Amino acid sequence: MIRYILSLIGLLANTWIAAQNPDSAFTAEIAGHREHYKQEFLTEPRSPLKAPDTAFLDFFAADPAWRVATRFERTPDAQPFDLPTYSGITRRYVKYGVLRFEVSGKPYELSVYQNLTLIQQEAYKDHLFLPFKDHTNGDSTYGGGRYFDLHAGDITADGTLMLDFNKCYNPWCAYSDGYNCPIPPPENHLELAVDAGERNFKGEKKH
Repeated sequence: MIRYILSLIGLLANTWIAAQNPDSAFTAEIAGHREHYKQEFLTEPRSPLKAPDTAFLDFFAADPAWRVATRFERTPDAQPFDLPTYSGITRRYVKYGVLRFEVSGKPYELSVYQNLTLIQQEAYKDHLFLPFKDHTNGDSTYGGGRYFDLHAGDITADGTLMLDFNKCYNPWCAYSDGYNCPIPPPENHLELAVDAGERNFKGEKKH
């Protein structure tokens, strides 16, 4: 009983602290997300990284300013297309919609796509893929761009989607050769520096 009461007191205290300091709660949320991200490398059979390698994953500090509200516009008449990968093969995709948002008062937009093979699987039927490039690529971040995995269910009834750049990640090609990593299309090249999310891998790339 005493242990239960102490645990309850601790939970209430953490809740109160989070309420008093939203930035701390946000930092804790991103830290939890990144820890889960690292663990996924250890459970995926095709993973390019082993447990010791995850120590070399690097990220920008969590910044709530990079959690951006976007307006979603569906593109139901978009035609399927072949999206090239860095390995030279192509994958069949279709544009699902466009996200419009502002950063520092300037308008930007990014397209989201569906992999026509992947969405045939029940677990991925509402999966959305967002690859992008920005001015940090080749400097503080991977030169081939970064990715988001989203879901159609992330879009609210009023057409809003919260895009948290703190959660964007590197393609596996950043860690090792031998993977078919989609190349972000020109329409998803942002003319700004996104100092958020995953940075360059600090370990040695495998060949």
